[in-house]
Amino acid sequence: MLGRPYLSIGDVLTLLKEEFPDVTISKIRFLESQGLVEPERTPSGYRKFYDSDVDRLRWILRQQREHFLPLKVIKGKLAEVQELSTKASGQQREASTFEESSQKGHAIASGVGATDEITPDASSRIETGSYDDSGEEVLAVSDEVARESFRREHVSGASFTITELAASTGLSESYLMELESYGLLEGRQTMGAVYYDEDAFLTAKLAAAFSKYGVGPRHLRLFKYAAEREASLYTQIVLPLFRQRNPEARQKANDALADLSDLGRSLKDILLRKVMREQVGG
Repeated sequence: MLGRPYLSIGDVLTLLKEEFPDVTISKIRFLESQGLVEPERTPSGYRKFYDSDVDRLRWILRQQREHFLPLKVIKGKLAEVQELSTKASGQQREASTFEESSQKGHAIASGVGATDEITPDASSRIETGSYDDSGEEVLAVSDEVARESFRREHVSGASFTITELAASTGLSESYLMELESYGLLEGRQTMGAVYYDEDAFLTAKLAAAFSKYGVGPRHLRLFKYAAEREASLYTQIVLPLFRQRNPEARQKANDALADLSDLGRSLKDILLRKVMREQVGG
């Protein structure tokens, strides 16, 4: 139907939205930046997702939603499954090689088809189903192996507590609370404690970088206000599409939002450089 064997990031978003209404293109890109999914790229740089990538994303999002697992734990589980699948593939390869060698040895002993049957590198023809280093097909491992691996560690809590967030970003807890008071961070109450997600972590990291230049939380409010105004503009553009409540319209709306976001970011970069040149005389 798509006319190509792979999915675009917009196609993936459409597939995931039904189960995960809050997922966004930015979220998928973030998971990629953290090494949790590694889509191929076209020569022009566009992402190419396959069914295994979508399955992998679904599993990651379920772990976050249902078990509140931090990304580092999820990444560790995926690595563990990949290791198990690699070992299983190696064992399968050894068994296949042994079986083929035995069959060919019998053919030689019988003097039947020995020349036609045996090649210098017979093992190279064996399909093992092994996984590559990127782990792209890690979820193709048998359900039993996967479930056993996923059961081994159960950690409750979201991505970061405020203490973990402080330790990860180098900011004090009081500084993080000040960021939150200005609406730059937002925690989520779960089981009597407050947890922060990946967006909060990235915001805090950026705030820490700004702080080296004396830019504090109250200064960073202008970015929040600008984002809110920009979002208001984009919402007016795409809201009619979202109101149609059909997959095609929602896909167009999501693609438009991603495009508008990229356009806005590029325009802001250009305008900022222009204004800075005017102000510093560069």
